[in-house]
Amino acid sequence: MASLALKALPMTAFVCAPPTPLAPGRTLAAVLLAALLGLPTIAVRAQEGPQLNLQRVELTAGMHRIDAQVAASPQERQTGLMHRKEMPQHEGMLFVFEQPAQQCFWMKNTLLPLTAAFVDDDGTIVNLADMKPQTLDSHCSAKPVRYVLEMNQGWFAKKNIKAGAKLTGAPFSRK
Repeated sequence: MASLALKALPMTAFVCAPPTPLAPGRTLAAVLLAALLGLPTIAVRAQEGPQLNLQRVELTAGMHRIDAQVAASPQERQTGLMHRKEMPQHEGMLFVFEQPAQQCFWMKNTLLPLTAAFVDDDGTIVNLADMKPQTLDSHCSAKPVRYVLEMNQGWFAKKNIKAGAKLTGAPFSRK
């Protein structure tokens, strides 16, 4: 019964407190969930470095090209741009969710100041949020969205790209 309730919850990014390490490879969350479900515990290892080899997609914002890494799996979305010390100005990360929902992000273990663009299915930017490095402040979409594009902070402002602007690229062409 508990597993059905867990599966019914919408998937959002980074809304839970980070797990607390118990022993090498184990977390309190994994142990408690396994105990609740009556399952044996399994080793879970957190990502300790930046993820640099994700699939990429080319997006455009007006005449500006964006080379975006795609974070589509739960693990890729959870790690996001954590542990990155630098990122080229024309690069970003596109978080892709299975269905639209209110998406909320924080910046724990993220070293770069970023701006999150919460993006509708058709590529329209719903709202933008500037995010400070290494904080737990929650930054959420103004309405349910399937996509979030993170860029270096100031990128959108320098290009005069605001809420209501449209991004183009393969993810926004699907119907």
